[in-house]
Amino acid sequence: MNRVLRLLGGALALLLVAAIGLLVAWRVPDRPVDALTARWAPPPSRFVPVAGLSLHLRDEGPRDDSLPIVLLHGTSSSLHTWDGWARALSTHRRVIRYDMPGFGLTGPAADGRYDIEAYVRTLAAVLDTLHVARCVLAGNSLGGHVAWAMAALHPERVARLVLVDAAGYPFHSASVPIGFRLANTPGLARLLQDVLPRPLVASSVRNVYGDPSRVTPALVDRYFDMTARAGNRRAVVERFRQSRPGELSERIPSLRVPTLILWGGRDRLIPRASADRFHREIAGSRLVVFPDLGHVPHEEDPGRTVAVVREFIGEP
Repeated sequence: MNRVLRLLGGALALLLVAAIGLLVAWRVPDRPVDALTARWAPPPSRFVPVAGLSLHLRDEGPRDDSLPIVLLHGTSSSLHTWDGWARALSTHRRVIRYDMPGFGLTGPAADGRYDIEAYVRTLAAVLDTLHVARCVLAGNSLGGHVAWAMAALHPERVARLVLVDAAGYPFHSASVPIGFRLANTPGLARLLQDVLPRPLVASSVRNVYGDPSRVTPALVDRYFDMTARAGNRRAVVERFRQSRPGELSERIPSLRVPTLILWGGRDRLIPRASADRFHREIAGSRLVVFPDLGHVPHEEDPGRTVAVVREFIGEP
């Protein structure tokens, strides 16, 4: 018995040493935004004072466009997720995208608020700052939730709506990225503010792709750096804490804006049932499903997805 206890004690000691070693190896201090701008914020990026933030923003295309296109990213993403769409659309249209509070290079919200109405207020402030009265509004995941909430709360400012695997209804995921699970778990969430295993980031990105082989090291670099931006890890934990399933969803049937719904058939985070419900509750909406794509179809295959958008907004 004593020998067994000694062996168990030795094994536990080895596991503890290994765990400490991994924590040390994976410890990633917060990175100041200045250390990230050279790689991730070259022109046309700029930082604009909005709602107490220095907001990372890109505003491309012709300035005389009377109906700019505004693109909103999802949780733990950044404006870079729209690179493919922006390239395709900005040749003829003004395209505006920005890092929402708590994510990307913008960093934490000045007031610590991460509920949907707070994100809508930020969006309205961005439009006011850029003197945009009305726009075509597109959003993915969390950004999709903000987009339709904006159309519900301020319908006069949204001419057309594009929802890309949008959040909004309560749902049950088939699979949740491990980074999201940890950020939403008390105790472990605190640990994530000090450590950031690159394999965890890579696994989380692959989880939201229909074809994980499309996830490149450069793509993982981007998500890793955006997560490590000072304050973002604490902000995403707070975002999950403040989120309310189905926030404002009772307003969805009141939407009267032309709406295109794009969905990845392999989205394991937000189920296809949400796409069908959006389509059913938004009068006159159009639903297009890409069977081989995942939760971020605009990023995974920008060419194929933006072609449907160009048709929807009347672009040749």
